[in-house]
Amino acid sequence: MVPGPRRRCRTSGRRSRMWKVSVLLFLAWVSFLFYAGIALFTSGFLLTRLELPNRSSCQEPPGPGPLSGEHPGKPGACWIAPRFSRVVLVLIDALRFDFAQPQRPPTSVEPPVPFLGKLGSLQRLLETQPYHARLYRSLVDPPTTTMQRLKALTTGSLPTFIDAGSNFASHAIVEDNLIRQLNDAGKRVVFMGDDTWKDLFPGAFSQAFFFSSFNVRDLHTVDHGILEHLYPTMDSSEWDVLIAHFLGVDHCGHKHGPQHPEMAKKLSQMDQVIQGLVERLENDTLLVVAGDHGMTMTGDHGGDSELEVSAALFVYSPTALFTSAPPEEPEVIPQISLVPTLALLLGLPIPFGNIGEVMAELFSGGKDAQPLSSALAQASALLINAQQVSRFLHTYSAATQDLHMTELRQLQHLFSKASADYQRLLKDPLGTEAALKTVTAELQQFLRGARALCLESWARFSLVRMAGGAILLAAACFLCMLASQWATSPAFPFRSLLLVPVAWGLTGAIVSAGLLVATGLKLDLVVLVAVAAMGSLLPSLWKAWTSWGTRKPLTTLFPIPAPILLLLLIRLAAFFSDSFVVAEARATPFLLGSLILLLVVQLHWEGPMLPPKQLTVPRLGSSTLTGPPRHSGTYALGLGVGLLLCTRLAGLFHRCPEETPACHSSPWLSPLASVVGGRAKNLWYGACVGALVALLASVRLWLRHYGNLKSPEPPVLFVRWGLPLMALGTAAYWALASGADEAPPRLRALVSGALAVLPRAVVGLAASGLLLLLWRPVTVLVKAGASAPGTRTVLTPFSGPPTSQADLDYVVPQIYRHMQEEFRGRLERARSQGPLTVAAYHLGSVYSAAMVTALTLLAFPLLLLHAERISLVFLLLFLQSFLLLHLLAAGSPVTTPGPFTVPWRAVSAWALMATQTFYSTGHQPVFPAIHWHAAFVGFPEGHGSSTWLPALLVGANTFASHLLFAGCPLLLLWPFLCERQGPKKRRHLPGQETETKVRPEEEEEDGEEPLMEMRLRDAPQHFNAALLQLGLKYLFVLGIQILACALAASILRRHLMVWKVFAPKFIFEALGFIVSSVGLLLGIALVMRVDGAVSSWFRQLVLSQQR
Repeated sequence: MVPGPRRRCRTSGRRSRMWKVSVLLFLAWVSFLFYAGIALFTSGFLLTRLELPNRSSCQEPPGPGPLSGEHPGKPGACWIAPRFSRVVLVLIDALRFDFAQPQRPPTSVEPPVPFLGKLGSLQRLLETQPYHARLYRSLVDPPTTTMQRLKALTTGSLPTFIDAGSNFASHAIVEDNLIRQLNDAGKRVVFMGDDTWKDLFPGAFSQAFFFSSFNVRDLHTVDHGILEHLYPTMDSSEWDVLIAHFLGVDHCGHKHGPQHPEMAKKLSQMDQVIQGLVERLENDTLLVVAGDHGMTMTGDHGGDSELEVSAALFVYSPTALFTSAPPEEPEVIPQISLVPTLALLLGLPIPFGNIGEVMAELFSGGKDAQPLSSALAQASALLINAQQVSRFLHTYSAATQDLHMTELRQLQHLFSKASADYQRLLKDPLGTEAALKTVTAELQQFLRGARALCLESWARFSLVRMAGGAILLAAACFLCMLASQWATSPAFPFRSLLLVPVAWGLTGAIVSAGLLVATGLKLDLVVLVAVAAMGSLLPSLWKAWTSWGTRKPLTTLFPIPAPILLLLLIRLAAFFSDSFVVAEARATPFLLGSLILLLVVQLHWEGPMLPPKQLTVPRLGSSTLTGPPRHSGTYALGLGVGLLLCTRLAGLFHRCPEETPACHSSPWLSPLASVVGGRAKNLWYGACVGALVALLASVRLWLRHYGNLKSPEPPVLFVRWGLPLMALGTAAYWALASGADEAPPRLRALVSGALAVLPRAVVGLAASGLLLLLWRPVTVLVKAGASAPGTRTVLTPFSGPPTSQADLDYVVPQIYRHMQEEFRGRLERARSQGPLTVAAYHLGSVYSAAMVTALTLLAFPLLLLHAERISLVFLLLFLQSFLLLHLLAAGSPVTTPGPFTVPWRAVSAWALMATQTFYSTGHQPVFPAIHWHAAFVGFPEGHGSSTWLPALLVGANTFASHLLFAGCPLLLLWPFLCERQGPKKRRHLPGQETETKVRPEEEEEDGEEPLMEMRLRDAPQHFNAALLQLGLKYLFVLGIQILACALAASILRRHLMVWKVFAPKFIFEALGFIVSSVGLLLGIALVMRVDGAVSSWFRQLVLSQQR
């Protein structure tokens, strides 16, 4: 029994674990600093407007005196006498304005458009009953998402930008709204359709038929459910307001796009619905057909392009509504104008927070009305509307300081003048017609000015929070840059840089909370977190200041090489230009190509791009030099050409921003189900499956090349058999998804079930593989056997018996549990037979093999969330990554025993490639470009009431590139992996005797392997420091991008494109940073798990030998 080595093993293991935990905790703390800065800046930049609880009522008119000559005691009268007793509101989701236009004669230049002329009933009514019908172009306020449009259509207000984030987590509307006014007036409201209304107006309907709205691949369930109840309800007398919200047109746009033949079928179905409703209308009923928003040429919405904000609005009644025929070009009106119009037409109070302008011509009295009485009725409706808006502005300005007071006073003066002119007109009828026109113009000017004032003022910012968030982000970036230099120091104070900041942060948060409570202010979690983050930063910044002093030049603060620093500055400066942000999909490959050319040129002229002294790589325990450079300039040139070619090919899969109409998006981004023609679909399917097989074969060949497929470990067995099953399941899912609509009726249930089971099976296999990898992460081959009597030899990466702590930490493969038991059994038998020989093969790729396997397992579920043809991009992504790693490894330093480092050029190139892959997979940093179809992969019937799971699937689709490129520890491992292999024979170090017994069939395998990644274990402290430095550099490159986006959004907060370009870019960069940082922590944790498993096995092996 030898207790000394046992204690040393335990001590070394405990010290090694402490180092690993310290590295992960330090990176987690730095990430937390960035999160706090993002949260603080967001809370100041994306604020919601104040929602007032006030409600309009008949008992409290918005202005003094009689409003329009109506008698308050008249039955049904409130602020004004009602014109209609009933309203049928038909909402056709995403009914773009041109969908309602008539079919134009086709020309030889323009091919026929499938969706034009399909709503023929609207055109017939406009032609045959011009005084009863009118078509408008409804101008929608962004964001053009359904929930925000429903809020606007019922409250008459303007949802703010941040509300777009709650589109799939709707909350009940607390503001005064049209549905509440209908309930207060005792109206019976019946609803059928989109279940979003259930969350917005819980318990508000006398009868309701809700249908799930989130399954955008389902074109018919909601519409058929409505039609089942629509006409029976119309024929009954148990309703006053009937609302039907159809979703088929919107879902067809998401699934196929507006140009698909299915869109023509859907619009034809809606045309039949309108015809059926018109036939059942009575004289006291108004029919309103409206779209909540439009859609882009790809069928998406959410932004503010012309096609998205242009919706159709059609009104019709069996009784005459207008005094004149419709104009040749439909009038353009704001969408929220429908709210005050419907309220006054039904004799209801206008919702308190409405800022819409009433559609005055609907109050003209019809074809036979006298011009004077018609003009007076319109002016009366406008005055009521203006009084209501004036009251709202007065109340809102008293509650908050959002509105610009100078403009508000000007508007109030204009309103006072218009009201006085109106009252004077009632008393003195002389010159009535001209005076009415003047009053009408003044009231319309006031209403439009009020809307413009609110639209401008509700983009309100908290400059203090924005500045604090930007300062915190900048401080975190500065800390990353400083700590990346400190990390290579042997005396890097991990414990003090973790415990002291935590203590300071907690103290700051507690003191801040106490001050807020003492002053009676509301506790703000974002502020407390930001104070804690800033407090934890102070000790590190103070340490940097005191240790720096004035002895060092300022240039040492920026350790980034000049060419890389210039490239980063160019990229960051581009974030301040909306044109460059829009064109980032083209600018990023250009910057990446420039960096690749720089690397190739330096390698060609400077050899390995390193001073010769850094290329000394002594064998463990010796001082042997490696000799000449590892790669030639021709080799680097070939890698560069391959990289540029892959970058160019990946650029073919591009999605054009809506701001570049001359650009045409790649047709290869659409799913195979949208491909017309069986032959073309089959050819593309074959290409996609071929890319899938090539991706699988490439990974297996790489693992076989480094010998990791020879291991009996569970992850290797899974790579052999599990990965082909995942590829087979993916190919089968693609086949079924591309032809689901063409399946025979008797097989549709089976196909639907398979579409749900196959993706879940692939995800389950991937999760199983990752768990096996975490359980047994070492993928090497271990052999044990009895040798001839006389010696007892264990073959390890070092020579001789373990004599020091460093020897105990050298890499030896961890073997399978049953192999360990077998080894112990052979050890007992060998006591009488002779000594034992243990050989471990292919140790040099032990870390990178685990990382590549994990990324491959992760790639398959992510690939399922994309369209089929994106598999070609994934294949290019893996090939491009391998080429870049080899190019970077050709010029990276390999020094033992350390310190190890990853150059800035490698980290910058890796981050650029992640951004390029984001665009190459069909994404854009705007909400309309989000791939919503990913939410239904594995869930073709939808998710019910769940919102977190579809959000997770859509997020994984959007940030797939960030997840895959979180494998940046490969940047540290790859230079060691590319070490040239030595001769296939054993070497005996000078002065040492080593006996080797090898069977003839194993001679080739038992040749001496290059140490490669084993060199990282020569100094475990340097290995952990290198992982920390890599993580800090990667966080710096990502953090400086989010800092630039935050500064651009704050400086250009009044820019015309702030909500269209800069705000979405900031949001996407912020979310991407969070995903990348979490992925980075998981990737480094995986490398540490491999390292810990290997060290554990080796300690057990040494102890077993000593027994």
